[in-house]
Amino acid sequence: MPLKKLTTDKAPSAIGPYSQGIIANGFVFTAGQIPLDPVAGKIVDGGIVEQTNRVMENLQEVLRAAGASWSDVVKTTVYLHDMNDFPRVNEVYARALGTARPARSTVQVSALPRGVLVEIDAVALLPRRA
Repeated sequence: MPLKKLTTDKAPSAIGPYSQGIIANGFVFTAGQIPLDPVAGKIVDGGIVEQTNRVMENLQEVLRAAGASWSDVVKTTVYLHDMNDFPRVNEVYARALGTARPARSTVQVSALPRGVLVEIDAVALLPRRA
C-alpha cells in the first residue's frame, strides 16, 4: 500500500525534511507538533498552557486533514522540557481530547526544537468509510 503525505495550511508547515503526517495501511502518523502558529509562523507567546493549547490545535488540524479525530487516536507521545509542567499539560490535553483516552507516553527531554516547552505526536486509526 502506498504512503500518502498529509498537508494542511491549518497546521504549521514542516520546517525540515519531513511531512506533517503520513497515512499508511489505515493509520495516520503525525509529525511531532510544536506550538508554532501556522499563520504567523512564530512560537506562541505565553507559557506551558498556551504552548500546549497550540500544539493540540495543530495536531487536531493534521488529524482532520487525514479524516480522523481525537476519538480515532490510539497513541500519543508527549515530550516535555520540564516534567514539572506535566499537571498543566495534562489538563489542556484532557480538555482537548474530550472523552478519547488513547495510550500515552510522556517523557522529559533536555531540549526541543526552537526552545519550546512541549511537543506531541499522535498515531490514529482512520475511520472506516461506509
